Amino acid sequence: MFDANLYIFIALCVSVVVLIILSLSRAIVHDKVINLQAPLATESEVLARIREKRETLTDLEGELEKRRAALANVADIQAELDATVRQLDEAKTEWEQMSERREEILALRHETEQARVERLEIETELVGQKAELEHVRDRLERADALVGRIEELESRKTELEISLAALRDEEQDLKDAEAELRRIVEKIDDLTQLEGTLTGKLEAKKAEISEQQERINSLRNFRAGVDAELDAVNATLAAAKQKSTDVEEHAARLEEQVLTLEARKAVLEDAVRKLNAKSSGGADPDEDPMRELKQRPQVIERLVEWSEPERIDEADAIKNVKKRFDAFALQYPERTLRAFHTSMKVNDTTQMTVLAGISGTGKSQLPRQYAAGMGIGFLQVPVQPRWDSPQDLMGFYNYIEGRFRPTDMARALYALDTINNPENAVQDRMMMVLLDEMNLARVEYYFSDFLSRLESRPARDAVGEANLRKDAEIELEIPNAVTRIFPGYNLLFAGTMNEDESTQSLSDKVVDRANVMRFGAPKTISKGQRKTGAIEANALSLKAWERWCNRSLRADEKSAVDDAVNSMLELMRDFGKPFGHRLGRAIEAYATVYPEAEGVSDRVGTALADQIEMRLLPKLRGVDVEEKAAEFEALERMASKFGDDSLAEAVRKSVEDAELTGQFVWKGVIR
Repeated sequence: MFDANLYIFIALCVSVVVLIILSLSRAIVHDKVINLQAPLATESEVLARIREKRETLTDLEGELEKRRAALANVADIQAELDATVRQLDEAKTEWEQMSERREEILALRHETEQARVERLEIETELVGQKAELEHVRDRLERADALVGRIEELESRKTELEISLAALRDEEQDLKDAEAELRRIVEKIDDLTQLEGTLTGKLEAKKAEISEQQERINSLRNFRAGVDAELDAVNATLAAAKQKSTDVEEHAARLEEQVLTLEARKAVLEDAVRKLNAKSSGGADPDEDPMRELKQRPQVIERLVEWSEPERIDEADAIKNVKKRFDAFALQYPERTLRAFHTSMKVNDTTQMTVLAGISGTGKSQLPRQYAAGMGIGFLQVPVQPRWDSPQDLMGFYNYIEGRFRPTDMARALYALDTINNPENAVQDRMMMVLLDEMNLARVEYYFSDFLSRLESRPARDAVGEANLRKDAEIELEIPNAVTRIFPGYNLLFAGTMNEDESTQSLSDKVVDRANVMRFGAPKTISKGQRKTGAIEANALSLKAWERWCNRSLRADEKSAVDDAVNSMLELMRDFGKPFGHRLGRAIEAYATVYPEAEGVSDRVGTALADQIEMRLLPKLRGVDVEEKAAEFEALERMASKFGDDSLAEAVRKSVEDAELTGQFVWKGVIR
């Protein structure tokens, strides 16, 4: 608008200037015309025209004054115009400088418009939210009511949990009582059968005793007659000696008769003594009560028949076991074979190895074929559900028969005892005893005492000291005879255990003294075929075995093992499952004798990971996984640190599977 007024003002000024110029031009032209017409006009006309011209001049001068005033105004207007132009330039400059501000204003206007749109959308949404809020308030009111109900239910739940715990304790007591009742019933059945057998034997013995008594009476009567006859002969002999020397020949014959009668008397007295011993339930004093114990079982006879290799390296022996596995179509990871082999080597600190898992996973075949491949005698002892004392493992003394009835295990142990059976013992040989399905009966009933004996064995180089050895020796219950068996380091012990409703769980005492190898379900079913042909068997010498066990750690390895054991101790303490010096020494011993193997760069780390699997995880059964989540994560990190990611993943999987029950159950690792 300012630009339009300026242009109008300039146009007006130009118009005024043009008008003045036209007026002046017109006056000049008019004067020229008059000058040309002067000769023709008269004086009056000239005067009139002069007056007219003067008037016109006066008018022009007035007009000129007006125009001059106007021109002065034009100059002022021009000055104002110039100032206005300058202001215009400044305004243009400022306008150009204000472009960014205009853009910001435009952007602000755009944002304002968007905000208005968003406000409308929010207001629209707010209406819906208000309705939803009302709905939520209704739900909250219902939730408050539910919370009250939940609190009531929680209180009821607590009461029910207390009742459930009491019922579980009562159920366990009932189960124990039921198991005890079954055991008692089985014992009663056995005793009933034994009673029937003994009753029959007793009746037979009574008849035999009656017959023997009659014979004894008859012999006594005969003896009385012999004594009377002997007295008569002696009297006759005395009389004859007094009568005369003529009867010396007759006396000699009588003396010979006396000697014969005395010999018969001795025989009869011995027969009477034996009959009296049998009639009172004793044994024949001429019969050895240990006769059956001294008879070698078949496993020892076969072990003696094996030829002994001159010298064999540990790696070659393990290869022989692998060949044995291949021949019998058995598939075990090399890691499992090395773990079992190392567990056997530490039988001085860890008394046995337990192979646990579901049925049909090769738990029994592993120790059997391992022993055959190594050249070690193998004795399988099937555990019976009724076993409840060490006698079931070693045998018992039969007081009726007057002899000791040993098991094959007792006979084998006695045949390998070079200390208590030095003359007939098998020298420089080894044997493995497998307690098959060892948890069909309560292990602490029949094996606890034997396990304590194994643990009490002195060091290998101190076995010869009787005072140190006495607590480890097993004394057999044989009347009037002291018979001991020392389970030496030439014996290896393993056990298998299935996990189903018919089995018992292992006690802490057994778990603390065993390497527990858990066999998981296989990923695929093996379709291997057993190879035909005989496999040569060579016996492994005890000296070679002890040479394999005689290893030591380097200083850096020893430090790494010590740090690892301390970390395990601290972690298990956090779990609420601490362990003592025995287990710490056992872990160190396992890491020390772990064999070198191709493809295993860190044998110490591998051995420590094995000990997590076999010694620590079985002790965590029943631990609350939610409460100890941080500790289980630390255990996973420790397994990964030792290079066993498969073990770490298996621990994580077992923890995840325990979320339903809340209690940890180790399910093993599939390698």
